[in-house]
Amino acid sequence: MKKIVYAFGILLITCSAFAQNLTDALRYSNYKINGTARSAAMGNAFGALGGDFTSLSINPAGVAVYRSGEFTFTPTVGKISVDGTYLGQTVNESKYNLSIDNIGYVATIPTGASSESGMVSFSMGLGFNRLGSFTMDALAEGANSNNSILSYFTDYMNANYDQYNGYEAEELDPYYERLAWDTYLVNHDGNNQEYFNDVTDYGYKQSQRKSTSHRGYINEYLVSFGANFNHKFYLGATVGIHDVYFKENTNLKEWYPSNQNPYFDHLNFGTYLKTAGNGFNLKLGAIYKPTDNLRLGLAFHTPTFYKLSDNYFNTMESLNADDQGVMGNHYAEPDKEGVYDYEIETPMKTILSGAYVIGKVGLISVDYEIVDYSTAKLKNGSDGYDYYDQNKTIKDAYKTVGNLHIGGEYRVNPNFSLRAGYENYPSVFKSTYLNQNNMNKNASYSTVSGGFGFKQGNVFFDAAVKHTISDEYMNLYPDAPEMAKYSTNLNTVIFTLGYKF
Repeated sequence: MKKIVYAFGILLITCSAFAQNLTDALRYSNYKINGTARSAAMGNAFGALGGDFTSLSINPAGVAVYRSGEFTFTPTVGKISVDGTYLGQTVNESKYNLSIDNIGYVATIPTGASSESGMVSFSMGLGFNRLGSFTMDALAEGANSNNSILSYFTDYMNANYDQYNGYEAEELDPYYERLAWDTYLVNHDGNNQEYFNDVTDYGYKQSQRKSTSHRGYINEYLVSFGANFNHKFYLGATVGIHDVYFKENTNLKEWYPSNQNPYFDHLNFGTYLKTAGNGFNLKLGAIYKPTDNLRLGLAFHTPTFYKLSDNYFNTMESLNADDQGVMGNHYAEPDKEGVYDYEIETPMKTILSGAYVIGKVGLISVDYEIVDYSTAKLKNGSDGYDYYDQNKTIKDAYKTVGNLHIGGEYRVNPNFSLRAGYENYPSVFKSTYLNQNNMNKNASYSTVSGGFGFKQGNVFFDAAVKHTISDEYMNLYPDAPEMAKYSTNLNTVIFTLGYKF
């Protein structure tokens, strides 16, 4: 099994340790659905409303609410801006993104039944919704550091001194310590029988910069079936096939701006990780209308069962002294790209929903998602690894949360509507872990949104604007004594073009 990082920093590490941990489990479990412009404008609070293709990924009974067939197509453009604060310094990085977040087709077949206990219509939906986007560029930089990634390498090697000494080429991890060894960033002191590095011995005080680039998505390709019983009771089921793609490139640079260390000028540690795979789940849902104005919804999502594969590669470049004290440029990389297969089982989800329709004027809708993230599991490593320690960490570090979605719509006239919404995802982290205060215990994610809808005949056009903010703390490398704070602002414009038939 690839090297496991047990330090507390494993909770939020972003240097691609290539040992699957609770960060991976959360990445593929914590969905923030995009979908259609109408749903986005209303905070994705469609569990009790239905009649929108996004609802098929929320409460599949929503497909049964349709009275006719429909086709939707939703392109999205957004800008994500990240402020990284580290060692008292703040820098900004931003990225534009263009994507297709929804393509959906719904067919409705009336049965002709008139009985209050009979089935009025049967509906089927086919298409996809985007459950999450990983696109982000981030930067963190600070001066006068009191630690180094070389400290982590050196400490790890000294902890296994008898195993490594004299057999470094065979025993060192080719993606980590071996790179530092091959570039003379870590050397051996035979007199003191220890490994050392010239940054630690100098007392640190170097500058550090970490650049991070994320790309990828989770798309849900789905087929939904639903039945409408007298326009009062709706049942539905969705089978979802998830397509996962995640790519991360990082570069950690450490350097002395004024060249004051006679044995070390700089290092660049680059990492690459690509994760791809697929998964499946089942959703069951019901919507009930006790009155003409009130709608109540209930949905259950099974875990998503993922089969994933990681491809990873690292490089190290430096200008520093070799083991003879001679300054020079050095470069090292592994002989080949690493590959590792594994599985993830995400938590179950329960969604409670309610909506109130105010005549023909408008509506208000609320969804409340209950998810216990401590039940996520890593499973079946390709070398037989069972992830016992990682799953225990997940259980000890994560908690049950309630994600809130609120939306409203006001019909200005039969052809034009105004919409607004709000979403809040509380932090999934417990306040403490291993008797340490968790910096991310309040790391929530929230969205405010608004938009409009226009329809003429069988054609409709919806637009939405979303503003998302979030804060989180992350380590630049394992065992870093100080975390970087990343404050994210995401502004998104969403358009949906649809046709009813």
